Amino acid sequence: MKTLKDVPVGATARVVQLKGEGAVKRRIMDMGITKGAEIFIRKVAPLGDPVEVTVRGYELSLRKADADIICVE
Repeated sequence: MKTLKDVPVGATARVVQLKGEGAVKRRIMDMGITKGAEIFIRKVAPLGDPVEVTVRGYELSLRKADADIICVE
């Protein structure tokens, strides 16, 4: 399954599932990343970490490890 880490810059993806457990999953959900949310990839840092995204009208930076647990379509 494709994860948010695999989405290219400038593309939009829809969240299908969160693979994380416990506190990590709760923190991601508290940021507004829930099933069905659309995420736009704004830019990626030169070394690939973090990734800047737009979700629910605000900008957010995610670590690669966090982006890897967000399954998208």
